[in-house]
Amino acid sequence: MYKHLQVSRLYEQVISQIEANIEDGTLNPGDKLPPERELGEQFGVSRTVVREAVKALRQKGLVRIYPGKGTFITDNTSQVMRDSIGLMVKIDQDKGLANLMQVRAMLEPEIAALAARMAAPEDLAEMEQAIAAMDEALDNADQYVEADQHFHDSLARATQNELILRLINPIVELLREQRIRIFEAGTGGPQRGQQHHKRIYSAVANGDSDAARQAMIDHLEQVRADSDVLSD
Repeated sequence: MYKHLQVSRLYEQVISQIEANIEDGTLNPGDKLPPERELGEQFGVSRTVVREAVKALRQKGLVRIYPGKGTFITDNTSQVMRDSIGLMVKIDQDKGLANLMQVRAMLEPEIAALAARMAAPEDLAEMEQAIAAMDEALDNADQYVEADQHFHDSLARATQNELILRLINPIVELLREQRIRIFEAGTGGPQRGQQHHKRIYSAVANGDSDAARQAMIDHLEQVRADSDVLSD
């Protein structure tokens, strides 16, 4: 019934200490973790160990990595939603991903349209930074998808409606593995995605709601087409 216990790996010990600091309030939502090198020195471990720990914390929804800015502690509300939605997807795996994509297609075009009306200069700067990070990561799936998530989070944040970000973040995050598979298929998905990201950004920056909505519709259609190729 039970499996033999194994000695904890170093990165698991790093995770345990960071989780404890989150639980006792030493680390709070919005707090930035030190850079990998500094964190490694504090724990007395290598940067590789720190990198593994941060990756696991991100998968748990406890931190968010913003390319060019660093790693930040998250509000775990999105994680609760992701767990709930993720459970529903697992219960009905045949339709789960398709349902997620359908919900995304209902929400994100209107998110883009609203962002075009509401985006502040700092929101546009975040989107620009995410696009630049994706341009630099066209040979690295993890980095590209992380920056991709950052772009869509920034777009949702630009609506100035926090509830929208909490709704869309777990949905897009649950599609992470699908996006990595599209990237690794080698069929040009990331390059096509970047063309759409730049169209979306341009429409939002110009305050053109209709163009932003259509650009997002076109982007999600491209994602759906790339996903269909994987299932052929």
